[in-house]
Amino acid sequence: MQTVFSTVLPDVPQAAGIWLALLAVAAVAVAALFVRPGRFRSAFGDRISEAAMPSSFELAEEARERARYAQEVAVAAERSATTAGRRRAEWLAAQEEAEEAWRAYEAAEEDVRRLAAAAALPLPRTPRTPAEYADRERWLHRAALDAQWRQEITVQQLSDILGHRGWDPSRHPVEQELLLRRLVRENLLTRQQAAREREQAAWQAAELAAAAARSLRDEAYTATGRAPAAQSLLSTVDVADATATRETATVARGRAAVPAY
Repeated sequence: MQTVFSTVLPDVPQAAGIWLALLAVAAVAVAALFVRPGRFRSAFGDRISEAAMPSSFELAEEARERARYAQEVAVAAERSATTAGRRRAEWLAAQEEAEEAWRAYEAAEEDVRRLAAAAALPLPRTPRTPAEYADRERWLHRAALDAQWRQEITVQQLSDILGHRGWDPSRHPVEQELLLRRLVRENLLTRQQAAREREQAAWQAAELAAAAARSLRDEAYTATGRAPAAQSLLSTVDVADATATRETATVARGRAAVPAY
């Protein structure tokens, strides 16, 4: 025990001095907090804020990421604008095709009305001889070949006419022409309806492409921190009446212009 005490007791005054020094420093710090609390609070707050702020390296990396994103969005917007322009051109072409199909149908309908009025009159009497029937048959075959050459009837319909399936070559040429023009009218009506459906599908595709291009364009301007530019429109086909009613369903007229980018 004497050995232990002789070893420890000499260090007690030194340890007590250290503890007293630490207590004095703590007391001075506490007193300073009470005397100037705002100064220490602001100093600690500034240090904490500085520690929370991103470093210059992080700021540079974030700037590079924003630039890369803006470039990617700009490229996507440019491609989307090209697609929108192509879809709009396809829609205008489909609209013109539908208009041409409608005009062809109207011309066929006018021919049917004219021939129906002519067929209502008494037909001229001709001698019912084999030569007359042969002439009528040749006329029907030639008229059918001409109609197929103009792509007004199909190859199958031409085959039916030449094979006399559902067609009587002994009938008067006026009656034959009326039946043939009615067949042409039905074909042109079917063709016009298909063209109208294609025009509607092309218009919807152009609208979707324009909306996508507009969204990407706005996103690109937002990414670069600039205000979006004014939207440009290409002139659409001039249409007289948007609500005109017809004997059959017509193509969409007066449709809203699809924006071009």
